Amino acid sequence: MAVSVGGDNTDKPLSDINTTPLVDVMLVLLIIFLIAVPVVVENIKVKLPDVTFDPTTTKPENVSLSVRGGPDGCEVYWNKTRVDSKELLDRAVEKLKAEIDRQGGPNAPGVELPEAHIRGDVDTPYRCIGGTIFTMQQAGFAKVGFISEPPPGGNIERL
Repeated sequence: MAVSVGGDNTDKPLSDINTTPLVDVMLVLLIIFLIAVPVVVENIKVKLPDVTFDPTTTKPENVSLSVRGGPDGCEVYWNKTRVDSKELLDRAVEKLKAEIDRQGGPNAPGVELPEAHIRGDVDTPYRCIGGTIFTMQQAGFAKVGFISEPPPGGNIERL
């Protein structure tokens, strides 16, 4: 601990601060945090899937949607027909009802629901694709997937 003894006989108040205790406390806190942080941070181990191209089987009952961002907002196309969000919801509900009725009704055994396949442009804002996913799920589509293009010259594994 440092002690300051005034050498001159002036009665000025002492304005020097002893920083040694402050540095000691800061070093102790630093060591405590260095030890405690790795214990607090928990990682959940997750095995992420490998990104490979899986060929999709196109069924006639599946819905093909294309989404892109346009100058006046989001553009959604049902096959090649442009639709707005209300028309997309109405068409999706009608398509799902028609497919369920074609297979014998909702209580028929082995009813396979159609899927929605979305092709999204690379430059499309997420809100456009997210809104399309939400609308299709709201209509009752349980499976909504993305169609992607494999990298050129990439290896394609066939199962």
